[in-house]
Amino acid sequence: MISFSKGNTPKILKQQEKNADNPDWIKCPSCRSIQYAKQLEENLSVCPKCNYYFKLSADERIKLLLDEGFWEELDASLSSFDILHFTDTKPYAKRLDDSILKTNHQEAILTGIGKIETLPVAIGVMDFDFVGGSMGIVVGEKIVRLVDKAALNHTPLVLVSSSGGARMQEGIFSLMQMARTSAAIGTFQKQGGLYLSILTNPTTGGVSASFAFLGDIIIAEPASLIGFAGARVIEQTTKQKLPAGFQTAEFLLEHGQIDKIVERKNMRKLVARLLHFYNKGQT
Repeated sequence: MISFSKGNTPKILKQQEKNADNPDWIKCPSCRSIQYAKQLEENLSVCPKCNYYFKLSADERIKLLLDEGFWEELDASLSSFDILHFTDTKPYAKRLDDSILKTNHQEAILTGIGKIETLPVAIGVMDFDFVGGSMGIVVGEKIVRLVDKAALNHTPLVLVSSSGGARMQEGIFSLMQMARTSAAIGTFQKQGGLYLSILTNPTTGGVSASFAFLGDIIIAEPASLIGFAGARVIEQTTKQKLPAGFQTAEFLLEHGQIDKIVERKNMRKLVARLLHFYNKGQT
């Protein structure tokens, strides 16, 4: 989530980890209150005191949105490799291994077929814990395959974004995925397919500049950080002070760049309503 400094510059608050000595209690990084882990989970990982939204894993998000027992993962075995032999603070191959161990998944997105209130959907959910939810070759490939599956089965497409952008460790190969995913979604929409884009905190960089903002309907969770470049980079480039709340979901809604802000507890219900409305129009 975001908070505001004295200069009204948005910043991402670090997700609070469970205390190793007291794993049943979690400190909210926003209001600093101590929350019982089980109660926080029951509240969908939203702080009951200040309404701070903790990040959800891809597995948690799928559980939140889909009907229980109706989830078939696609392309689960696809995994990135160090195509450029890239090293920053650590070798890219080591960064991938660490993310696989942390998330128990092979990539920064889970894709598959599921149902929401009995209606079938092709759904992809990004996981920020996997190399910052960045989009590399495999993320792009999985999205394109998912879009093709949605077109083949005549099902709506839902993508949930949580990303720092393109994966710099894959260079130009990562940037190419912006065009690939955009082209696939554009073809799907021209064929009459419905694409719902759900933006969560954060959705930035090459992901926000490609498929995340191509939805027929774009929904965001409250107070999510959404944008392309960082606020400081924009201010240095434009030589102008940014307005308060810039790059928040609320700012984007006010300026017509997204369609609706929806609380986490209401997200499944709203998506279901949109799917039923679309399905009724197709029959």
